Amino acid sequence: MEFSHVSVLLNECIEALKIKPDGIYVDCTAGGGGHSEEIAKRLSGGRLIAIDRDPEAIAHAGERLKKYGERVTLVRGNFRDLKLILAGHGISGADGILIDLGVSSYQLDEPERGFSYQNDARLDMRMDQSAPLDAWTVVNTYDEAELSRIFFQYGEERYSRRIAETIVKRRKEKTIDTTHELVDIIKASMPKKALSEKGHPAKRVFQAIRIEVNGELEGLEKTLEDIYDCLNPGGVAAIITFHSLEDRMVKQYFKKMSEGCTCPKSFPVCVCGNKPKLELMRGRSKTPTEEEIRNNSRSKSARLRAARRIL
Repeated sequence: MEFSHVSVLLNECIEALKIKPDGIYVDCTAGGGGHSEEIAKRLSGGRLIAIDRDPEAIAHAGERLKKYGERVTLVRGNFRDLKLILAGHGISGADGILIDLGVSSYQLDEPERGFSYQNDARLDMRMDQSAPLDAWTVVNTYDEAELSRIFFQYGEERYSRRIAETIVKRRKEKTIDTTHELVDIIKASMPKKALSEKGHPAKRVFQAIRIEVNGELEGLEKTLEDIYDCLNPGGVAAIITFHSLEDRMVKQYFKKMSEGCTCPKSFPVCVCGNKPKLELMRGRSKTPTEEEIRNNSRSKSARLRAARRIL
């Protein structure tokens, strides 16, 4: 199918990054190349490193960005290896780093990828299809306690125990192979009242499995530390999240790095000597406008947080 991707909070990201024509920028999740192109077109003597672990995304972004020539370097890789990737391309520091932690429209819309509860497909959910762990393995091999933990911790699903119990019972009869088989099990595990609530009943469980399969929260704090280390003084980190767990981690990290002094409030003067290392973006975090949500309903839960490196 045709590669389709709509960049979320595009204008807000470009505004936050404050792009300098001769600057060095990194798009850690290039996806369809929308954010990358808006960065690249503002560069003259600068450089953009566009990273993605999905080979199809890299191929599409390559076509979209080839007109910018040597300004853009495409890298198939994981943003968790940011330091190694930049060092391998001779870059000691960046003036802006962007990460979009969501799933691309292309991945959601391609049934074979198994991300969506709307389409019936084999359980997969891998962003990198060469990775060994997929959704089928999680659903069919994890024990009941582990499934319940994942659903509750990563999906904040209040019926996590019921759903995990039903999954284990059903898979004794036959393996659970497709997304719609899993959706039916989730629905069967919930009380009628819950099924009538706003939002799809499978949304939280699918989110939890996707996070587990792709290790989305694993090492996120270290990734945030690496981003800070890779920024030049004055450089900006811009991070888009799509669910509360990720957003909470980003918010807490930015807050910690922007506070500086850690002395007890009872101390009359600072004795720790700690200084703020980040300056938070002015105002509150950015969310999509009503117009953007109308044009792209998947942007509804997106949130952008940005901070500038001081030290």
